[in-house]
Amino acid sequence: MIDTIQVNWNGRDIQVKRGVTLQELAEKHSDSSSPLIVAAKVDNRIRELTYKVEQDCRIEPIDLSMKDGERIYTRSLVFLFLRACRELYRDCSVTVEHSFGGGLYCEIHDCITLSPREVERIEKRMRRIVEQNEPFVKREVSMEEANSIFLSMGLKHRAEIMQYRPDDTISIYQCGDMQDYLYGYLVPSTGYLKQFSLKFYLPGVILRYPGSEDPGQLRPFQDNPKLFKVFRQAEKWSAALGIRNIADLNKCILEGRAPDLIRISEAYQEKQIGMMADQIAEQRDSIRMILIAGPSSSGKTTFAQRLRVQLMVNNLHPVPISMDNYFLNRDQIPLDENGQQDLESIDVIDLELFNEQMTRLIQGQEVEIPHYNFLTGRREYNGHIIRLSQDQPIIVEGIHGLNEKLTEMIPAENKYKIYISALTQLNVDDHNRIPTTDARLIRRMVRDHQFRGTPVVETLRMWSSVRRGEERNIFPFQESADIMFNSALLYELAVLKPFILPLLEEVPEEHEFFPEVNRLKKFLKYFVELDPEDIPNNSILREFIGGSCFYKQ
Repeated sequence: MIDTIQVNWNGRDIQVKRGVTLQELAEKHSDSSSPLIVAAKVDNRIRELTYKVEQDCRIEPIDLSMKDGERIYTRSLVFLFLRACRELYRDCSVTVEHSFGGGLYCEIHDCITLSPREVERIEKRMRRIVEQNEPFVKREVSMEEANSIFLSMGLKHRAEIMQYRPDDTISIYQCGDMQDYLYGYLVPSTGYLKQFSLKFYLPGVILRYPGSEDPGQLRPFQDNPKLFKVFRQAEKWSAALGIRNIADLNKCILEGRAPDLIRISEAYQEKQIGMMADQIAEQRDSIRMILIAGPSSSGKTTFAQRLRVQLMVNNLHPVPISMDNYFLNRDQIPLDENGQQDLESIDVIDLELFNEQMTRLIQGQEVEIPHYNFLTGRREYNGHIIRLSQDQPIIVEGIHGLNEKLTEMIPAENKYKIYISALTQLNVDDHNRIPTTDARLIRRMVRDHQFRGTPVVETLRMWSSVRRGEERNIFPFQESADIMFNSALLYELAVLKPFILPLLEEVPEEHEFFPEVNRLKKFLKYFVELDPEDIPNNSILREFIGGSCFYKQ
């Protein structure tokens, strides 16, 4: 057998010894000033650094500047955190709840009341384990042995979800006495995890880590108390329904309780929308403009329609106005740092004209609303003249709705700002969360395919740009909202699964987005499918799967 093989390492052909590990290659061929390499793609398959290279192949390092690298680092850090908690508080249970404040918000239950001193203790234990550079040992075990391990460690939730896994074996990781399964790849050892910190945030703790946008620094802490309150409400709501994870949802579906879950969830959202309409109606003399903003695939369009209906119940007759009609002419659109037209910037809107016309409408004056012709790239005036009465508030829905720059000429008392996002509280289990970004991405892929004919790979190609736009234009303003609305539905991924899974299965292994597609496929397979027949036609979910009563699709 030939002892050497040829590999392409990050675009460079090199000869290496057969059986060399990716870790050895990374140490020899990476620049010490570059971001930390935590894994690699071998012929487009993500492999851990402990993987041995046995044949000619193409290798692309995965470092902390990449989303996959950030996920692997964060997942490994969660394992480290879980181990430190277990060593300090033997009988504790830990839940990894959701992203928040530049990190992951976690809670520790059953054994201690968390305090800043206890958080400091946990962080010290974590750093000691990092200094010891202990390996994450991976081994393949039968499902029977895995369940025995999980139950012995008090991880009943993990044993329950494993019954929905289609495979006969599973990869268990061990570090010290801690054994767990974290639904993805880990770094080789704890010595890789030098960048982190813990921050006490009542009643839990935020596990902070470096982000892919600046891998050399921890993400800055950003306190968003209104957003945190919405997460807490979602947590209490899911607990009240007895559905905190996929296993609970699957059991609900298999026992025939899903129709009630759907009706209760939809009624809960309708009640919240009705309460917003009541608040607006109570202040009808002052509130003249309702601004709705949120990230992609939050369900803004359906939400705006449902709010309109509830306002009409309160004898108000809102008038929708599209920000698109106030776009600058195409030759006036500003350029971004790359010399490309920045279509998501607030500066593509003629802010002076928008503010002038809105203030005139609020004062009961007559205004001719422009129409933006996307074919010619210019505003036109076609005689669309309106005048508003006192019972006609303006509804404006768009990504810049919360940015004060959009409505700077309109007094605060005349505005009611609503932030909407899909903040899912359903997790895989206590240690493995479902990112809200993944839930929105799946919504968008289904909608883009259903109604725009867009393949899932094209939605994935656009997604990073969409996310950048959200980070710049939406998230910085979310706390300025008067109220927040969570559009996530506990049951939605079970409904979306049969729509999205066949589309993901069509993506070939050699495609550049296959690793991301494969990641989504793996976690979706844990869901029992749910037929959408019981979903009402005014549901936010109908905006993505079809059958909405609000518009033709």
